[in-house]
Amino acid sequence: MDQRADDGLSPYRIFSRAEWAKLREDTPMTLTAEEVTQLRSLHDRLDIAEVEEIYLPLSRLLSMYVAATQRLFRAQQRFLGTEDAKMPYIIGIAGSVAVGKSTTARVLQALLARWPNVPRVDLVTTDGFLYPNAVLEREGLMQKKGFPESYDLPALLRFLTDVKAGRRPVRAPVYSHLIYDVLPNKWIEIDRPDILIVEGLNVLQTGRPPKDGKAIPFVSDFFDFSIYLDADEDALRHWYVDRFLALRGTAFRDPRSYFHRYAQLSDAEAIEMATSIWTRINLVNLHENILPTRQRADLILKKGESHAIEEVALRRL
Repeated sequence: MDQRADDGLSPYRIFSRAEWAKLREDTPMTLTAEEVTQLRSLHDRLDIAEVEEIYLPLSRLLSMYVAATQRLFRAQQRFLGTEDAKMPYIIGIAGSVAVGKSTTARVLQALLARWPNVPRVDLVTTDGFLYPNAVLEREGLMQKKGFPESYDLPALLRFLTDVKAGRRPVRAPVYSHLIYDVLPNKWIEIDRPDILIVEGLNVLQTGRPPKDGKAIPFVSDFFDFSIYLDADEDALRHWYVDRFLALRGTAFRDPRSYFHRYAQLSDAEAIEMATSIWTRINLVNLHENILPTRQRADLILKKGESHAIEEVALRRL
């Protein structure tokens, strides 16, 4: 095991890609090459090798964690003399815009759902809990979309509370990246899954502790395990600009697209616009809100310039 950057005080054990890959042991590969391609987001790098070397060891680890949590839950039931509904295991995935959170969430969902006991694994993104654009515009927050204050946090906390309590079904709002807004009267239903994956920019965000000592729940309080996707700023900016250029020739061409006005930009104009948006909004959000939560994660997946995961940091127990 690689102990670089570890002065004995770090709460993490750090593994190179090769070291982490060995921890797969006999975990079977349950995805085909075609399925892996379908799970990959635009301009993300994902291939069979990445699944085998990174996500299969993680699937093995999570199977142990889920089983241990279930044993603890049953032990608590016996202690309290209760028969509560089953408690879903919730996994949070955080990280910057363009880092590949959606790909990681979908790959994990596909792998976990194919465990031998065939658990029900649902996936929710926090985009649906953004305030509608009309509210953001009224409150002067359109330029801070994706910042903590742009989310309906009480609604997200109620959703997680209901899921964790085993209530059924629980509804989550749906977000459209095409129109760049929450879809009115559109919902997905979460009906007591065995595992729920929650993916979003600020899911590990906390606030200042209350001076009066009253409890203030955070989204991460509902997580049983959390993952942070990490990469250097230059790589993130490059990936964001590349994605913008790709969307300019695809989704932005749809007249319904919120960004349709960018479809006719030249390469130079598109690069300038994407870099401006990244610098004014996404980079500020990264510095102020997202990156400071990295050390709260149970697992940090560090990507290199090629989008491949090069290093894994696992929090010590």
